[in-house]
Amino acid sequence: MARWTADAMADQAGRLALVTGANTGIGYEAALQLAHKGAQVLLGCRDEQRAQQAIQRIQAEAPKGSVEWLPLDLADLASVAAAAAQLRAAHQQLDLLICNAGVMVPPAGRTADGFELQFGINHLGHFALVLQVLPLLQAATAARVVAVSSGAALFGRMVFDDLNFERRGYQPWAAYGQSKLANLLFIQALARRLKRAGSSVVACAAHPGVTATELQRHSPNMQNMPAWLAMPAPQGALPSLRAATDPAVEPLDYFGPDGLLQMRGYPKRVPWPSGAKHQAIADQLWEQSLRSCDLADPLVMATP
Repeated sequence: MARWTADAMADQAGRLALVTGANTGIGYEAALQLAHKGAQVLLGCRDEQRAQQAIQRIQAEAPKGSVEWLPLDLADLASVAAAAAQLRAAHQQLDLLICNAGVMVPPAGRTADGFELQFGINHLGHFALVLQVLPLLQAATAARVVAVSSGAALFGRMVFDDLNFERRGYQPWAAYGQSKLANLLFIQALARRLKRAGSSVVACAAHPGVTATELQRHSPNMQNMPAWLAMPAPQGALPSLRAATDPAVEPLDYFGPDGLLQMRGYPKRVPWPSGAKHQAIADQLWEQSLRSCDLADPLVMATP
């Protein structure tokens, strides 16, 4: 089978896409390729200067599309709500949401709402965003939500009585694995609820393997990785782009690199980590996330 590249993407003219964390790394590359194909792309970023610099670069390379900044700080649920409200006021529908932004093994910290930084940004911020723009996704003909997870989901563990690492003490890699597992559990729960509601929105996921980006800035051992190990960002963005645009994608598809241990290569469907398959854990995370974000459930599941 031929390797999937951005050349395989269909024309995206007339589609509105929101990519979080799109001012750098694989988020930037995903936004660039979507613009190349004619999409209207919103860069969900907190830093206006960096967002505008990214917009200028994308416009210079991909004049076919249009690119705008959507102020969004995933570490602040008030900012997430404001971004969702701005999006709802300006647009009738949203065709594509790539939940890409994230942090990896930063020093111990808390979001504006008091959550452990990685869990708060990587999971809760995106959870709140998806639920608050869901009416726009449902208004589109064939909308998709793509969560960008990580191979770290394999060692992730949900500790519901200590999600913020208060009892255990902060463990950077354990917190990262938990947040990346949460991404997949969220997609699992979301896909089941969308199906139960008869929605055409497709919820799926991707992971970039080992890709050299700014994500590693807090991990000295992962900085300056050799080219034979770490893929460049344009290649690392391909799993996200395939999940977002391949017409054959179905709910709960998961894409990652096709090489050894899914570390590098070109995107293919990959198995879900066993820890992400538990419906009861996914439902528990869903309910706890609703409470943490103080949101009503837009996809209440009736008892069968």
